Amino acid sequence: MTRVFSPYFDPEFDSLSERINGPPCRVTFDNDSLADCTIVKIDCVNKQAQLLDVVQVLTEVNLTISKGYISSDAGWFMDVFHVKDGNGKKVTDQSVINYIQQTIGSNRGAASKLTTQKSKLLNTEPTAIEMTATDRPGLFSEISAALTDLHCNIVEAHAWSHNARLACVAYINDQSSDTRIDGHRLAAIEHHLNTILHASTTPENTYLQSSTQHKDVMSTGFIPGGSEGTMTTVERRLHQLLLSVHDFDVPPTRAAVSPTPGISLEVDPEGDQEAEKASVMIENCAEKGYSIVTVQCKDRRRLMFDTVCTLADMQYVIPHASVDSHGGYAFQEYFVRKIDGGPLRTESEKQHAMKCLEAAVERRVCEGIRLEVSANNRVGLLSDITRVLRENGLVVLRADLATKMDKCVDITFYVRDIFGNKVDMEFVKSMKREMGLIELAVKNEKVVKPNSTSATKPRFSIGDIFKSQIERLSHSLVTYM
Repeated sequence: MTRVFSPYFDPEFDSLSERINGPPCRVTFDNDSLADCTIVKIDCVNKQAQLLDVVQVLTEVNLTISKGYISSDAGWFMDVFHVKDGNGKKVTDQSVINYIQQTIGSNRGAASKLTTQKSKLLNTEPTAIEMTATDRPGLFSEISAALTDLHCNIVEAHAWSHNARLACVAYINDQSSDTRIDGHRLAAIEHHLNTILHASTTPENTYLQSSTQHKDVMSTGFIPGGSEGTMTTVERRLHQLLLSVHDFDVPPTRAAVSPTPGISLEVDPEGDQEAEKASVMIENCAEKGYSIVTVQCKDRRRLMFDTVCTLADMQYVIPHASVDSHGGYAFQEYFVRKIDGGPLRTESEKQHAMKCLEAAVERRVCEGIRLEVSANNRVGLLSDITRVLRENGLVVLRADLATKMDKCVDITFYVRDIFGNKVDMEFVKSMKREMGLIELAVKNEKVVKPNSTSATKPRFSIGDIFKSQIERLSHSLVTYM
């Protein structure tokens, strides 16, 4: 009998590199150290835009970041975040914990590309259309009506308005077959939408169009860098679109007359006015070659995601950072370099970065009221609802539409009166009767105004953050030994 020998492979050989050098990414959750929040520690090999990827994952699962310490020296990325879930409690849902641990450090881009290729082969994935324009009352209604007239079904849509600019991402497919729209027809849709977006000819709009020459409608097929329109991926794209049309520049006529929609001033019952505008400062640390960017503003959800998105889109690297919130205020400190390795050297660079960060904070803050609409999906639903809003003198500042598996549609609008007046609730109730068989909930959302006598703005010094980095580095070394 002939004896056949085969090579022996140690089953632990594949993990040899990890056992020698440590795991490529380790995410741990600590619910014991603090009474009111969960500590998330992340240790992994550093890569470009690593901080943005981490913050995006935490934001995707609706976690609120109350504190954070970030360091990425010597090719290693170490983060500590204090987080709470959507109900303001510790993170105890094991499915959320598993998702974060599996997603951080994984190749999200490769997975997204694979999903995209499969969807194209099946011809089922809706086409993403991106739009930017000079905003005007009723424009979002005109866009939704045009898509209905062109026999497009709007599967999902998101729109932001800021400083008289509108950015919109809509997922559409064929109205009759629920399949992807072919290239020839898509070109006709783009042409028709461009005609609508350029329809306004007021002096203010002429100024805006001349300062931001670009293609206003673009069909991308899929949102770059994301998978099938996850909320944070779409929001990141909206940030990029508004940045591309210079929404950080306030139109001259509005700057002289009144606050712009969705930003500026909050009026309290005593008649005092407090600016919503973020305080942004930039100074250079010559010894370390950093520019130190500090952002102070009222705290809110997704604030860190918005600022980190904008810093990444401006091609800045963030080796170190600290964030904190207390008493309704948020303080963020970022140590940044340009992608070529240097700090922000000129005053014009600093002023541009400050304006962009102010805009990033302001985009999500909306005056007016929030309308939540739920209805069975049908052809022209969004067009009909936005037409009723427009005819009743309401301006859409922000909109989010999503279709569920059972063909129900959830739509959230942030609206205000066209003249900036307070929206009459009785007026909204009569509008609900006009809309017919839909569910409409009205919420008055106000940014929490901290008590000025008791609230203190949190502040970290440069020494504090480097001290915390040394402590974390020591802890990591002890852990790996």
